[in-house]
Amino acid sequence: MILEHEIPSGSKLYFGNSAKIKREIEKIASDILYSKGFEEIVTPIFSYHQHKSIANEKELIKSNDEKNNSISLRADSTIDVVRIIEKRLGRNTEHKKWFYIQPVFRYPTDEQYQIGVEFMGENKLSSVLNIAIDIFDKLDVEPLVQISNMMIPKLLVEKFDELTLDDFRHVNIEKFLNLKVEWLEKLVYLQHVEQVEELLEIVPNEIKEELVKMKNLSAALTCKKSVLAPMYYAKMLYYDELFFRVIDKNEVYARGGRYKNSELSSVGFAIYTDVLIETKAK
Repeated sequence: MILEHEIPSGSKLYFGNSAKIKREIEKIASDILYSKGFEEIVTPIFSYHQHKSIANEKELIKSNDEKNNSISLRADSTIDVVRIIEKRLGRNTEHKKWFYIQPVFRYPTDEQYQIGVEFMGENKLSSVLNIAIDIFDKLDVEPLVQISNMMIPKLLVEKFDELTLDDFRHVNIEKFLNLKVEWLEKLVYLQHVEQVEELLEIVPNEIKEELVKMKNLSAALTCKKSVLAPMYYAKMLYYDELFFRVIDKNEVYARGGRYKNSELSSVGFAIYTDVLIETKAK
């Protein structure tokens, strides 16, 4: 029996202090983003295109429109924002810097509020990562920035027949070490930018190129509290190169990276509002 006061598991309720904190977080973020030249967009809750950004379609909450076309609740904002700006609003605006404050929904009843940023046509990931750092600084939150590169796991899978992307998704360190390759072992344990120079002397050229990108991103940060995680692989479909997570202990405060939609390269991130609310409410 469902009681009158019950709400579905995974859905969100804000009241009193939590609602106040949520509003303060959103105001601080929007003020900073407006000051950086971003404009706000609010996308439809229903979408035809969520399968293009969600790796596991079982996570989508699906329905049908009046013509029986498959639609789903918004499970990710990035692809919809870029698609709408490029394809629907392209004749009405040339603006490339957008942010959104809205929830996403996953099956069966999971609801997550996000503050997201998309800088369309931009290649420098530091241009948005430093904005995320500014937001966390203003919120008096000091998490750790973890820098990865999606190309490194892909290149390693091409190079070693024994490896699959699932090994990187599940961080199968034992399997990496069992290959008995010196430079690969050093890559597994790479954490600090100071270690990169030694690795550049021994890794294959294609890996070297991707490590340099990670090193350069680390050098461009306004935050000094960062680590490298070259073996990390994200499950999102569209991040194809440089990627970052903002973490503290076991909590992930934000994710972002560089991606392509059609031939347009862009950078962006999402801050997870609910995790911040829990942290600020303690």
